[in-house]
Amino acid sequence: MSPADTLRFATRAALGYPLRTALMVLAMSIGVAAVVVLTALGDGARRYVINEFSALGTNLIIVLPGRTATGGLGLGNLITSTPRDLTVRDAEALLRAPLVTRIAPLSVGNSEIAYGGRLREAMAVGTSADYLAIRDFHMAQGQFLPREDLGRASAVAVLGATLRDELFGAEAAVGRMIRVGDRRLRVIGVLQKSGQALGMNTDELVFVPVATAQAMFNTNTLFRVIIEARSRDALTPAKRQLEDIMRGRREGELDVTLITQDAVLGTFDRILGALTLGVAGIAAISLAVAGILVMNVMLVAVTQRTGEIGLLKALGATGSNIRLAFLTEAALLSLAGAFTGLGLGHLGAWGLRLAFPILPAWPPDWAVFAGLGTALSTGILFGVMPARRAARLDPVQALAKR
Repeated sequence: MSPADTLRFATRAALGYPLRTALMVLAMSIGVAAVVVLTALGDGARRYVINEFSALGTNLIIVLPGRTATGGLGLGNLITSTPRDLTVRDAEALLRAPLVTRIAPLSVGNSEIAYGGRLREAMAVGTSADYLAIRDFHMAQGQFLPREDLGRASAVAVLGATLRDELFGAEAAVGRMIRVGDRRLRVIGVLQKSGQALGMNTDELVFVPVATAQAMFNTNTLFRVIIEARSRDALTPAKRQLEDIMRGRREGELDVTLITQDAVLGTFDRILGALTLGVAGIAAISLAVAGILVMNVMLVAVTQRTGEIGLLKALGATGSNIRLAFLTEAALLSLAGAFTGLGLGHLGAWGLRLAFPILPAWPPDWAVFAGLGTALSTGILFGVMPARRAARLDPVQALAKR
């Protein structure tokens, strides 16, 4: 049998039993679609988290009050306790590190904001003038917080774009007086729209000097200090300089946690990358199940086509010809299922992006090729046994059953 004859024989054999063929293609396509959709979901989550942390800025080191054993970022960091608070004076001291270019202390709390009879709850962020450059924000109107001593509680505020629209509507905001908590502050600027970052909508924040926020919330502690190093290569040595400064201020004890942006990104990248591989492996199990179905159906097909196989052998077809014909049929069914599943998988990934616009749920290229390759190899692998059985049939006995 020539290759063309083998392909024609396999194609006609597959089309001759449409229900059986449809079931095998469906089983294989479900497996491939599961691989594509689940890897799109896992890789999309990984890219979303990385993009969110990258949006914080570049070359960043975050100083948290309290000491954790791993230096990681988790729920424990949010509720940690420490014998010494992180203060504005600590932030000023950290700015003296040679490899540090900017610092932005943070004091955060919820407060009522009112203007002209309009009242709403919003998050107030106390920080410094460098916060704008560290986060790479831009002003839509006016200016950001003044560059002044961190201990000065100036009565000024900068509004996020959404907050400005809700409070002022069509009126001009810059220069107006608003009430934030129990304080009257003058609006000196409005930020450009920037959207969500780490689950927090910057457009709904009000920014005030850090000392003003501390007076407003009746505290002298800081929530965080964000520090920008001179370059990405300087992150590790800058972290060591900051640790030395904090030890000097804490009688040799380092009771704060310093997290580099690269460390956070690397941790999330490894965790979510492993999760993506895990869900891909789980989805690949369905391909193995589909392969078993192909084997079972092909074994039944050998029994049904015993007489046909005997006739082919009587006409001169060798065992290898018969074996190749059945393997070709299994490969065709696997390819049909793989490409059908690829289409269904991309359709499912499109549905994920439609349902969750913030999630970049695009299937990675490796998952697409892995799904196609696994489907084809699985179909051929599980087609070997039926093909060998067909090739070993005795032509006389096979013809007798015709």
